[in-house]
Amino acid sequence: MSGAAKARLFVAVDVPAAVRGTLGAWARDAAAALRLEGERASLSLRLLDPDSLHLTLCFLGSRPIAELTTIGRSLDACPANVGELSVGAPLWLPRARPRALAIAIHDEEGDLARLHSAVSRAISAASTWEPQRGRFRAHITVARTRRRRRNAPSPVAAGPPLPPTPPVRFTAESMTLYRSWLAPGGTTYEPLASRRLVPPEL
Repeated sequence: MSGAAKARLFVAVDVPAAVRGTLGAWARDAAAALRLEGERASLSLRLLDPDSLHLTLCFLGSRPIAELTTIGRSLDACPANVGELSVGAPLWLPRARPRALAIAIHDEEGDLARLHSAVSRAISAASTWEPQRGRFRAHITVARTRRRRRNAPSPVAAGPPLPPTPPVRFTAESMTLYRSWLAPGGTTYEPLASRRLVPPEL
């Protein structure tokens, strides 16, 4: 007997369109820097569509379809005060054998970390999902790594220097529960439920 139908889900902070475009342009420059290394490059990058860039708060994995409505409604129970955010340094994730190039997001007041904890608790209470342990690291993934040559050194130590990230500050306006659809032509994200974010002083 087949199992219940499931959906691949995550909750993300939505990034303003202008910021997505700026980070997408930076990712193109980073990919060009790697290509200039030619045969010495330890990896190459598959750029993500700037329109799809987001800041993941909670990755839920495959969840039963029956939980979708309950999980979506749980976002309304979370405090949604998030102040100004800023773009930080590039990150290879995971560091030892990178599968993605990301950009750190600085959250001076800790609002994102508190929102991450609140969303995790709310979804856990409303469903059978259990949060993963580990420190929350706010970042936006801008590219995936293609297959590396066998025994190639990590780009963290041996790769060419990446261009500096843009000095961008922004305020996020919403967080959204997304369904991820995997396909040969690329992954697409379907918004299922959203919650407006407001600055702490409002």
